[in-house]
Amino acid sequence: MNDLPPAPAPEAETTPPPARRPVSLYLSTAALAVSVIALGFTALSLGGGQDFGSRVRTYLIENPQVLDEVIQAREQQAEVVRVGSIDEAIRANPALLAADPRDPAFGPADAKVTVYEFFDYRCPGCKAVAGQFRALVDANPDVRFVFKDWPILDRGDDTTSQYAARAALAAHQQGKYLPVYTALMAEPSLTPESIDAILVSQGVDLARAKAAMVSPEMTRHVTDIHTVAAGLSLHGTPSFIINGKASPSIDPAEVARLIQAARDKA
Repeated sequence: MNDLPPAPAPEAETTPPPARRPVSLYLSTAALAVSVIALGFTALSLGGGQDFGSRVRTYLIENPQVLDEVIQAREQQAEVVRVGSIDEAIRANPALLAADPRDPAFGPADAKVTVYEFFDYRCPGCKAVAGQFRALVDANPDVRFVFKDWPILDRGDDTTSQYAARAALAAHQQGKYLPVYTALMAEPSLTPESIDAILVSQGVDLARAKAAMVSPEMTRHVTDIHTVAAGLSLHGTPSFIINGKASPSIDPAEVARLIQAARDKA
């Protein structure tokens, strides 16, 4: 058991990107079926013959890759809409990404390029890209990287994501954020006990950290991160924002490309 206060309720979708594809697949396939039926009725009304729907069905069975192409196109379209909604939210309220001295941030305060990562330590996608993202931090000393610990994967009495976020932010108060971030992302099965062990292994004063984790100030900080994420219309973790523009991909290579594009434009 841990003594964390109740976590703020997430105000955005809490499923990480890798877990969203089955839903998207279902919706895309269902939409395609509806479209085929509608097309059949249209063909009938235009004199296309009663066997038109059967011919379409046969074609799709014989060429299933068409379904994959449709699904991919729908997902790309949905991603464009998602990115556009985030960019519009930033344009409408740039204060959402105003510098917050409580956030772990690395790189020059006056950097021409600033990268935000919103993440959860139990998010599979976050864990998958964490190593490469850390490499981006090291490879771009002229860029400001801001870490937004956004614990959204807790359910019911399970507050492990909240515990991990608070532990990392408490480690930041002791100057140990990046090594703790790296270790938490590398741990495949986080528990309060394994998180405590990581803090100790990285030289964090555990008693001091635990006091910080349950403080009202920590609760306000984590709540404010939830509020910012909701204001940005973020749908999941990880989410990357580079100079006020959302990345359409969680791939660090795409983030690197956007960093260079922002650097060239600055």
